[in-house]
Amino acid sequence: MSNKEIYKKTLTFSLHRFLFNTCALIGVGLLAVGGFILMDKLTDKGLIGLAIGVLFGIVIVAVVAHFFAYTFQAGQIAMMTRAVTEGTLPDDVYAEGKRMVKERFTTVAIYYAATNAIKAIFRELGNLLTKAGEAIGGDAGNAIASTINIGIQVLIGFLCDCCLGWVFYCKDKSALKATLQGAAIFFKNGKTLLRNMGRIFGMGIASLVLIGGAFSGVFFLIFSNMTDTFTSLRDELVEACTRNDISLNAFFTNPTNLALIAAVIVGIILWAIVHGTFVRPFVLVGVLRNFTQAGLATKTTEQDYEALTSKSKKFRKLQEKDSF
Repeated sequence: MSNKEIYKKTLTFSLHRFLFNTCALIGVGLLAVGGFILMDKLTDKGLIGLAIGVLFGIVIVAVVAHFFAYTFQAGQIAMMTRAVTEGTLPDDVYAEGKRMVKERFTTVAIYYAATNAIKAIFRELGNLLTKAGEAIGGDAGNAIASTINIGIQVLIGFLCDCCLGWVFYCKDKSALKATLQGAAIFFKNGKTLLRNMGRIFGMGIASLVLIGGAFSGVFFLIFSNMTDTFTSLRDELVEACTRNDISLNAFFTNPTNLALIAAVIVGIILWAIVHGTFVRPFVLVGVLRNFTQAGLATKTTEQDYEALTSKSKKFRKLQEKDSF
């Protein structure tokens, strides 16, 4: 199956994730607006109510996502991996994906333990590269370190997905053992797999400009007609800054500018949802294929594990845990 065919066949998971994320975003927005209106009427401190509403909404979404939303992402990765390794997919891709997730990760805790382990391993190794940039010193060193860190964080997300795909592929191994092997596969074939970086960042920047820019523009037009709301928000900001003896930049005293900031924030949030739900899986198919092919073509040895053990404390601890 081609990458495009795999993407189209597994798109059902993206649609389910999009619906979930959209409902979650609407829920957070309603809580934020409700908190602002309620506190503004009761205590004339709508800004505090806005913050409480957003925080409360984020907590609720995080709890729900922790226990339910993982099925969509993990199921999609499981089906992509099967398509790459076997060349076919079942008729009911969604049902089979859910079945594989339940079979491989009997509890949500095991799933998050595996992903957190992967992130920890790669983050530790990434810190070595960041320190190399900082060692140059001065502003140039800090800029290099920051750039490296951003790249590492993006790459970590794809590597986690690739390792999870490997966990689904290795049915005869424990999730922990397969996770360790997945990490070793990447660093054994690092030069080959890093060729995906151009595609990863190119697609990310293009979608941010096009999708994020479009959403920001649309919401700025909407918010521009909500003058009373943003005037009230401006008054709240001015009052809060005055009360706490904080100097407020003149830019933030203009309701139109506040509408622009709000539009950009909403645009970025919606871009993150659309990009993560539809664009990123398209990129992931190619990355996952390269990773899996590298894993099947090369055999991990004790030397590969030892190389990672010397660089990552987390990898060493997990390897020790796996030996019991």
